Amino acid sequence: MATPEPTLHQRRALAAAAVAAERSHRLSPMFHESSDPTLEFFYHPRTLSALAALVAGFLYVALFVDPSNDMLNTKWGLTALCSVFVVVSVVLFRDGPFIRPHPAFWRAVLALNVLYEMSLVFLLFQSKQTGRQIMAFFDPALGVVLPERSYGENCALTWSNIRGGIDIFVLAHSVGWFGKALIVRNHTMCWILSITFELLEYSLAHQLPNFHECWWDHWILDVLLCNWLGIYVGMKWCEHFKVKTYTWHGIREIPSIRGKITRAGAQFTPHSWTSYHWAPTRRFKSFVGFILFAVLLMLAELNVFYLKSLLWIPPEHPLVIARLSLLFLFALPSAREYYEYYSNPRCKRIGAHCWLLIATLLTELLIVVKFARHEFTEPAPRPVVFFWSAVAALLAAFSLWQFVLLPRLRPPHSQQQQQQQQQQRLKTD
Repeated sequence: MATPEPTLHQRRALAAAAVAAERSHRLSPMFHESSDPTLEFFYHPRTLSALAALVAGFLYVALFVDPSNDMLNTKWGLTALCSVFVVVSVVLFRDGPFIRPHPAFWRAVLALNVLYEMSLVFLLFQSKQTGRQIMAFFDPALGVVLPERSYGENCALTWSNIRGGIDIFVLAHSVGWFGKALIVRNHTMCWILSITFELLEYSLAHQLPNFHECWWDHWILDVLLCNWLGIYVGMKWCEHFKVKTYTWHGIREIPSIRGKITRAGAQFTPHSWTSYHWAPTRRFKSFVGFILFAVLLMLAELNVFYLKSLLWIPPEHPLVIARLSLLFLFALPSAREYYEYYSNPRCKRIGAHCWLLIATLLTELLIVVKFARHEFTEPAPRPVVFFWSAVAALLAAFSLWQFVLLPRLRPPHSQQQQQQQQQQRLKTD
């Protein structure tokens, strides 16, 4: 008896199952989210289409770009090299923690992080002067000494001085802390980071003149106005996605044109939302992980100030904006992977996005340390050394009390209750 031909619906179901099975082999072991079923067309393999588009781009450049301009040829060659690497990475890399707007987008983000890290490694083995010449390769206007600008010359609390201190960087502060709120997803930690960065500006003003600000610039304009606005809007954004009901329908199931357009726009919103409950006093690993996460975020902030100072790049230059934008994209999946490793005892290794971002920040730090030789000769002020020594001593004393002495002083039944509560919290998280 002949086997009946499968219906169109059955063929589509079999194709979707095959795509899901293929994708399951590429998923990061920490995350088991299924592919988005509401836009099946975009989740079918498109490797041959990507190859055809890549070859078509190369053909256009080969036929229509002037080959006599060596500088232009070099830039086109670097662009082609990066394009090939991104396309290959999108095809071969594993998926990360996010599936919106598409897993391929986040594989491309990981590829860009790899390219940025390799560029940093190359820069690490150059001299400081060569590094500045490399910046001039991207923009001939670079490679010249930057004028020093200080914001702490006239610190009288007057309206004219406050108005003079408001510039484009005020908006940049708010936008930056909006992005950090989306990364951290915790109100208390955002405020800890905000205050810590202002203290770091006080501490490093002897090296970077633009850190020398008036007291009202630090605490009124920055913390209470710009940072507060960015954190408030960012956390409201997080709360919206936290309480939102995620019911995804396929575009074909939506009858109206307006509904289809709305659904297409929703593709650029999260498929689901995970709130971060850091709880650093829960156990010693959580405390160390919390401190490490804060240090990495502060390192990401400080690196850009030192790099643009050492490589003579103005703060408003597109290279600085591109670095900040890329780091924001790198940090979104990295923070999710870091939190999974931080909060889930069953997670035994850190994700690829997070591992690579940590390597990137440390490579930037190595470049700063190398290029800073003979640049910052003034020693740190004694009050700064005393202050951060006291902070380190307090953190060490707190960890000793919280995780060593206090458990021994508690009655046995209290310890058992606390362990049960911790296990319940872990199951809830």
